[in-house]
Amino acid sequence: MHTPVAVTQAALSELQAAKCDSLVAIGGGSTIGLSKALALRTDLPQVAVPTTYAGSEMTPILGETSDGRKTTLRSYKVLPEVAIYDVDLTLSLPPGLSAVSGVNAIAHAVEALYAPDTSPIISLMAEEGIAALGRALPRILTAPSEVAAREAAQYGAWLSGVCLGSVAMGLHHKICHVLGGTFDLRHAETHAVMLPHVVAYNSVAAPAAMARVANALKRTDAASGLFALNRALANPLSLAELGMPREGIAQAVEQVMKDQYSNPRPLEAAALQSMLARAWSGEAPRGE
Repeated sequence: MHTPVAVTQAALSELQAAKCDSLVAIGGGSTIGLSKALALRTDLPQVAVPTTYAGSEMTPILGETSDGRKTTLRSYKVLPEVAIYDVDLTLSLPPGLSAVSGVNAIAHAVEALYAPDTSPIISLMAEEGIAALGRALPRILTAPSEVAAREAAQYGAWLSGVCLGSVAMGLHHKICHVLGGTFDLRHAETHAVMLPHVVAYNSVAAPAAMARVANALKRTDAASGLFALNRALANPLSLAELGMPREGIAQAVEQVMKDQYSNPRPLEAAALQSMLARAWSGEAPRGE
């Protein structure tokens, strides 16, 4: 997970010894992330075949971890030249993993709605992506082999990945990168836990974006609607479930306040501390 630089270096040695002329990544965001890290260092062409809903195959973004710190970069050197979507390859993705992976994709679309460089086209794609995933994920939980539901989720993930690759990331992605890199928390589960809380934090500063999220989910409120979706999908609701120590909250806040991403609401340490405390314990999201 989180594309450790040491793993990339080991893979690079294998690649060079085999004199590879291309990269084929079959799997989820971690697999495709390793391919991207290798492409960054070699400029080899990539074929990405996603089997989850991470959306990484559609972005020029790479997150790498070294010494407990995750950093991200944007470069078209890491954008796969080809992405192949084959719904049959997603049918064996366990329902629980499908659910957290899908909410991870929703997070990409949500942040695209309030990004400073969003556009009407990206906003349309984001709302459509959220709606497609919001419909598909509960169905996958009850009928994991239903091709129509899997196709809808893959469509939503593609839309959300395009959105993430087209705009600047905000607080949600920043905080998930910090939590994942520092505490080695599982990527999709961390996104699922944090999304309702970050949406609540930003709700007053981005009302139009939040209205579109709520509309896509057919809910009256974006943050509570996302929290309810997590409940319905039996997703983890707390950072404690993922293995984060409570005493890590202050450390996470300190790191989030450094090298800040663009965000509709300014980052306030005290408010972030309260938000992370609620996320750690699994409380319902609350704006303040």
